[in-house]
Amino acid sequence: MVRRLVLGCGRDGGRVVGVVSTWGGELRIVTPEGPQTDGLDSTTEVVHGDPADPETYPETADVVLVLGDADRGVAAAEQARTAFPDALLVAVTDGDGPADALASVADRVVDARAIVTEHLLDAVTGDGAERVWRLLNVLRGIDGRLAIVMHNNPDPDAIASALALADIAQSVGVEADACYYGDISHQENRALVNLLELDLCNLSPDEGIEEYAGVALVDHSRPGVNDGLDPDTAVDVVVDHHPPRAPVEARYVDLRSDVGATSTLLAEYLNRLGIDPGREVATALLYGIRIDTREFTREAVEADFEAAAFLQSYVDESVLERVESPNVTPEVLSTLAAAIRNRDVRRNVLTTGVGRIHDRDALAQAADKLLDMDGIRIVVVYGFMDETVFVSGRARATDVDLGEVLRAALGAIGSAGGHADMAGAQIPLGILGSVEEESTDSLTQVVDEVIAERIFEVLESPPSAPSRDPDDDDIVFQFPLADDG
Repeated sequence: MVRRLVLGCGRDGGRVVGVVSTWGGELRIVTPEGPQTDGLDSTTEVVHGDPADPETYPETADVVLVLGDADRGVAAAEQARTAFPDALLVAVTDGDGPADALASVADRVVDARAIVTEHLLDAVTGDGAERVWRLLNVLRGIDGRLAIVMHNNPDPDAIASALALADIAQSVGVEADACYYGDISHQENRALVNLLELDLCNLSPDEGIEEYAGVALVDHSRPGVNDGLDPDTAVDVVVDHHPPRAPVEARYVDLRSDVGATSTLLAEYLNRLGIDPGREVATALLYGIRIDTREFTREAVEADFEAAAFLQSYVDESVLERVESPNVTPEVLSTLAAAIRNRDVRRNVLTTGVGRIHDRDALAQAADKLLDMDGIRIVVVYGFMDETVFVSGRARATDVDLGEVLRAALGAIGSAGGHADMAGAQIPLGILGSVEEESTDSLTQVVDEVIAERIFEVLESPPSAPSRDPDDDDIVFQFPLADDG
């Protein structure tokens, strides 16, 4: 058990000792002041006396924290070092005290004024501060309710980003709804929504958003592209980490393709604004980052790790564990079985058609599983439903830009693109979609011939993966529509 001793409390020390009192172990506080110790954990021992008087100390201490004014702080630190020579001694100064004297006895001296100044400057200067200011300025100008629209069939990154932006809007008095078109069919995504009891607004295909005073897009950037909005919808806010292939128009735009997840950007906003995320939002944001970066192994950068560190203390770990181990539906198992049975492997590339499907997310899950096969570096899985062929691709440890491969192979007959190692496509079946159910085998064969052969043809001279250097002017941007997260 760790034994902690806090010497002094002072005007600003109450919050510090309040936090320390929740760390467990034994804690004694020695302070001449009384009111600042109100509200501490009931197990904390408070002694009113002179922090520099060894008679007020416990018999042993593993950690000593010296607070209070500078002069008494030096005396208290010296007495504590004598009393507890092996303890970790940390002293806090306001910048005016004799730092050298403290440093001679303390293991570490923290300049509280310098930290506050640095934090203040960081909050009001630089690109990050300007982004926050511009976002809040736009949100304050919305006279009514805000619709925060995710992309169709939203993934955890989109869901979490919408919820976080709703919290930010609420902080300036603007009510908001997290909205989406399509379905949440992936079992892990459904588990996230159900376990956290998230309040999301599912819009019907023919439902507009005329009743809303403002529109924000998260995890995609253009209305009418991978959402059910009218392409001419006026947009107020766009926050996305996918590089667009066309101009993005909105009153506020934050497009940063040099981070691994849109959730990272929203976590940064919350941190800068000093908004403590609730359990639901924090858990969703962390899960969104982990999914989009594939547990920090895919395109993860320093900002993703910093966002995760900020969120960690707010999340519900038990929910994360249950989300990551959901029940697998029969549809997913059936799709995986068909994908394995119908696979076509050429060198390190695997393509497979699974025929008619009832859950498009099953394709992505099958692609993830097949990428674990020995010797396979690229996987493309496809199936059809609702008169559309859906394609899901994954790549690993390859120089090929899979998003550009799918765009080159299938862009002329549908919409395609995504990341270098995770991409997708949607292709209208057209006249083939009218084939009767009993003719599914024939339709499957036609789809196989069209999809697989186009992909293998492009892979004969594939586009290379883009640089991850955000300053590289030659970076290749992928179309975000079919990003198949």
